[in-house]
This record gives sequence, C-alpha cells and structure tokens, in this order.
Amino acid sequence: MRIVLFYSEVESFNFFTDQLVNEFQSQGNETCVLDLRKLKLKDFHSYQEFLQCVPQMAEKVDAVICFDGLGTREDVLIELWDAHKAVVVDILMDHPLRFHSTLEKHPRRYLLFCCDRDHVPYVREYFGDKVPYVLFMPHVGAAPKETTQIIPYKERKYEILFSATYYRPEELLSRREKQMELVFSGDTSMDKFYRLMYQNLKENSRLATEQAVLYTLRQLGWELPVNAVKALMNGSVYVDWAIRQYQREQVVKVLAESGIPIYLLGRGWENHPSINCKNVHRLEDGIAYARTLPMMADAKINLNVMPWFKNGSHDRIANTLLQHSVPLTDTSRWLEESFVDGWDIALYDLDHLEELPGIAERLLTDQELAEEIIQRGRKKVLSNLTWGHCAEWLLGGIQAVKANEN
Repeated sequence: MRIVLFYSEVESFNFFTDQLVNEFQSQGNETCVLDLRKLKLKDFHSYQEFLQCVPQMAEKVDAVICFDGLGTREDVLIELWDAHKAVVVDILMDHPLRFHSTLEKHPRRYLLFCCDRDHVPYVREYFGDKVPYVLFMPHVGAAPKETTQIIPYKERKYEILFSATYYRPEELLSRREKQMELVFSGDTSMDKFYRLMYQNLKENSRLATEQAVLYTLRQLGWELPVNAVKALMNGSVYVDWAIRQYQREQVVKVLAESGIPIYLLGRGWENHPSINCKNVHRLEDGIAYARTLPMMADAKINLNVMPWFKNGSHDRIANTLLQHSVPLTDTSRWLEESFVDGWDIALYDLDHLEELPGIAERLLTDQELAEEIIQRGRKKVLSNLTWGHCAEWLLGGIQAVKANEN
C-alpha cells in the first residue's frame, strides 16, 4: 500500500510518524510524509491547486494516517483523500470530546482509533451517524536500540522522574469562565455547571469526564436535548485539563513533602506550589520527545499521572518499561486487566495518596523487586505494545474498512 502520514507543529506526533514510517517500510509498504508546517492549506481552494504545489499527492493513495485529526480537517484535504478513495485513519491521543468538529466533518472512509475503551461508546453515542468505524487502540512505546547500554539501577541519576507539563488548575477554569462570558453575555449558569463538575471530579477520581457531565446534569436537574449535551461535553475541555493538572499538583506535592527526590521535566513546573522544596528539582523546559527517552532510562522510577483515561493507557508507561525503568502510575480498568500491581507495574491510588511515598520508597530501596518488575513489564510491552504492534493494528483496520467498502 501507499500510505501518507504527516509532520505538524506537534513535535511528539512527528516522532510517532517516524516510528510508523519505519514499521510500514519494513513491511514493504510505500510511505509519503506530508509536512503541514510548510503548507498554507487555506491558500488552496481546490485539491487541483493543491496538487500543483504538491504533485506527489497525485499518485495513488491507499491510506492516510494522522494523529488528532491533523491532516484531515481542511476542505482541500478532505476532497483530496475522497478523490483517492483512501482510508483515512485518525489516531486520537486524547479524549474525543476535544475533537467534535473533526468527528462531524472528515473524509468519507474514516477510521477512528481511541486510546480509552470508554471513548469508543462515547463516539458511537454522539457521532454514530458520522463515524461508522471506531476502535480502541492502546498507547505504545519505542524500544531503544539493542546496542544501548543499560544504566545500572543504583547508578541512575534520577530517583523519580516525571515528564509532563503543569498549569495551575484555577487558571484553566478561569479561561473557561472568560470564554463563557463572551458567549453567554453574563449568564453564570454555565460557570455554575462547570465549577460543580470540577468539584465532582475532585471528589470522585474514578469518574470519567463524560460521566461527570451527565452526573452534574442530574445534580442540577437539567434535562437537555442530545445536541445541548454534546455541546456541554465539548465545552468541558478546560475542566478536563484542570482536573488532570489538579491531580498532577497533588501527586507531586505529596512526594515533595515526603522528602523523596523528584525531578520534573517539562513546561510550567516553576508554578507548582512545591517547587522550592529542596528535594524537588526542575529540569529542562521544552524538550523533544525523543530526548526524554534516554532521560527516562536514567531514572529508577518514572512517575505517571493518567490524563483522566479511566479505561485506557498512556505511552509513558510503555516507554518507561522499554527504557528499563519502573512505571509508578495511578490506575485504570485497562491497566488493571493488562498488568499486575507489584509484578510488572507499580500502581498507586489517587484516593489514597498518603500511601504513595511508601510505595516509591520501597521501589527505591528494594532493587531486586524493582528490577523484577522492570523485566516482567518490559517483556509484556515488547510482546504487546510497540510501534510494530501499532502498525499491524492500523494495517488490519485499513484492510477491514476496504473490504467492507468494496
């Protein structure tokens, strides 16, 4: 097959594209990477104009693969992929509530992959007439080269490394409220709804974002038509971000107060309330995705706080094990079915963060236990959760859509 992929302004997605290109080419497929950073798609009013600028797109295209809709949203590209009768695969790295406009408008042969099993029924419930093909696919990781030297556990530079961004939760909620003021001209009912929703998520860490919207509606006694509920789901983006940041804040705070050294890699950590603790170390700000991997390999433990995927996965977990480190993460139903706490992963509970320092301390002091978890978990990831597996799932999905459409 001839498969088109994309580079975009999202640096991590470009890394993912490179991984898939290598896998597809190793299986005998032809690939073409379209660099969206170099194209001003709004300047093209038809795909014929586009082809004059990018003539290689006139060649037959069997499949198109993108992340979070980047490469499928513009009219000229929708027209182009439909002209080729290509299967367009959209891999969501986040909750579909962020991508309603893409789910409403996309190429005809459209296959969606979600990273949380509960996101699949969400799409079917609200976009079943628009998205006929939607499947679950867990996040995967990138294995280092076989020649890469493993740093002995005791000699690693970082006790606990956390690679993530941080924003003050309250600032994110304020952004939401300012948007509401512009749209609703002083009507505070939306502020009340989202504030209550945020409180519900803080009080129940097992409540998924879409569940919190419905739960809050029932609390307030609001009965709304489906389109209004969809709008509330889409409008909860900032609440979804805020609860993630709140939990990141709490997890880091608990570890900071315990005295265990923790290293923070990513944007925004200078704003964390515990940043001045002596055991909290700020590393680089903006760093390329590929450069985080050897840093993860130099950590005894890599911390993860799930991005509110209550039945899904995250690439930090797979990458941690492939980099020969211990993943210490809050849980999800998918994780609990796919791994075993204390055997091939280390789990903590967001509702019992007082236990987190003890879990971390044991992993840091019991080297034998830590290395056993790493070996078992790494074997599992190599067998199930690599970019090679991802490529196989994508090709299988593409073939299934082609067979159904023909």
